[in-house]
Amino acid sequence: MEEKIYGYWLPIDISTHGQVVDWIINWLHVFMVLLFVGWGIFFVYCLLKFRQGANPKATYDPVKGKVSKYVEIGVVIVEAILLVGLSVPLWAQFKNDFPDPAKAQEVRVVSEQFAWNIHYAGNDGIFGRTAPQFVTSDNLLGLDPDDAAGKDDFNAINTLHMVVNKPIIVHLSSKDVIHSFKVPVLRLTQDVIPGQEIKIWFEATKTGTFDIACAQLCGLGHYRMRGQLIVESEEAFKTWFDEQAAEVETGEDDFF
Repeated sequence: MEEKIYGYWLPIDISTHGQVVDWIINWLHVFMVLLFVGWGIFFVYCLLKFRQGANPKATYDPVKGKVSKYVEIGVVIVEAILLVGLSVPLWAQFKNDFPDPAKAQEVRVVSEQFAWNIHYAGNDGIFGRTAPQFVTSDNLLGLDPDDAAGKDDFNAINTLHMVVNKPIIVHLSSKDVIHSFKVPVLRLTQDVIPGQEIKIWFEATKTGTFDIACAQLCGLGHYRMRGQLIVESEEAFKTWFDEQAAEVETGEDDFF
């Protein structure tokens, strides 16, 4: 039976860092429910206690509410713990503690209206030089035709293949407007800014095919900017990669 990915709450988690993200999300919702119920009860209490019938004469002395003051201080402390104690360290780890490139897979993801171009280095493992002036309908990545390192590179539109239980480093860039690379099952969302290359990394723990979405309204065709993340075994990835490399070598998938 196929595993259910999306339900009434969070989608399944297939990332190494997703458990902490889910923990924060769940506790934030518990905290919000407590605040909603607590302040709702306090609001009703004020409506009843300070209604006109029970207080026919106005009181001009300031109200001294110690309990509400302590509650507000408690709210600030909890928010500080969630932000400084949990969210910031997780963000810093995800942004700064990149895996060793020698032990990770690397790809480039070039976004455009309305597709994800996945740039794979060929058998030499070296990405070819790219520049905007080389971009054509036959060279979507803008590979320099005079750069030997790019001769064996290839592009997979809207399809990102990766190996399970192996870190992957993704270099994000955009050809036109702001996009946002989102993979719900990885608890991952990263804006893609024109003129910048942004590095992210993640590691998937389950095989399967999952959605890649654009989380930033990027034009009239935004709704169809959908890709697939294919997480597979080392053997399956190698078989697919060798097939693509062979097509480039024989000229069936040549950029130039």
